[in-house]
Amino acid sequence: MQRRRSSIAAILLALTFGLGPTAPRVQARTRPQAPPVSITPLMVERNVIYGMYSGFALLMDVHRPVHPNGYGIVFVAGSGWQAPLDYGATPLKDTQIPLWGPPLVAAGYTVFAVNHRAAPRFHYPAAVEDVQRAVRFIRYHAKVYGIDPDRLGGLGGSSGGHLVALVSTLGAPGDPADPDPVNREPATLQTVVLRAPLVDLPKMTAVPAGLALVVSFLEVPPGDNVPTSKALYAQASPQTHVSAKTPPTLLMHGDADDLVPYSQSAGYEAALRAAGVPTKLITVPGGKHGADFGFPQPRPGWPNYYDEAVKWFDQYLKAH
Repeated sequence: MQRRRSSIAAILLALTFGLGPTAPRVQARTRPQAPPVSITPLMVERNVIYGMYSGFALLMDVHRPVHPNGYGIVFVAGSGWQAPLDYGATPLKDTQIPLWGPPLVAAGYTVFAVNHRAAPRFHYPAAVEDVQRAVRFIRYHAKVYGIDPDRLGGLGGSSGGHLVALVSTLGAPGDPADPDPVNREPATLQTVVLRAPLVDLPKMTAVPAGLALVVSFLEVPPGDNVPTSKALYAQASPQTHVSAKTPPTLLMHGDADDLVPYSQSAGYEAALRAAGVPTKLITVPGGKHGADFGFPQPRPGWPNYYDEAVKWFDQYLKAH
């Protein structure tokens, strides 16, 4: 068992960081469809410590708009739940935000790009707990950031979409008896936008590369101990927790995605609709897996997914 985990972890690091969503070379040549706002160093508060784990600082960056609208969005980049271990490695919070941050900031949203614990060093539920902690921290300090604590949005892609979706469906309450006032705040989101999210983990068995990432994250292959693994895979799947309380959810997915199947979003949309949750699935024709759907420039006929994200937040976050 241990040898299998070690070999999987070794393969995964090579696989994940070559696949694109977090690779710096992709980000460097990608341009968003919406006109970006000019973000100067004074407008980005870097390395804010939102929590500690065994002396390990949990960090996030706060991207502030020139003309804030009073609402905040928690951003979690996709990474296959993996992070490089070498000194000087690019933090997860610095990946993909150059694509998705500027349109949101330009629309007046304060964006919180979150780092979280990741494999191969950390495993489920560490990353989930970190994103929940980030939501609690942001809500507790809402006055400092000039945002409404009762109206927080979330945006994530791939594994980041999984984490945002799971946090949104769990809707964890605060603990009024906790000595840390941050933990007394609820880890709830009022609306979310998910790009190519992994939401039904048991069904990832059909995609070997995607399943390998899931196994690294959960540390349990689906066939190792059937009752235990079935329960764990279900517990870690956002689709298991969908209810009428799940916040409005916008989904975006390329129909040529060969790492996270399009059926993940299609099945999630169906589950959300069955629960009476406002939802919409935007299909990117020929879109692959990646923060830019696999192409450095949007293809003709593609939806303006950056603009769609802004419109969704405008509709379901600001309107209440």
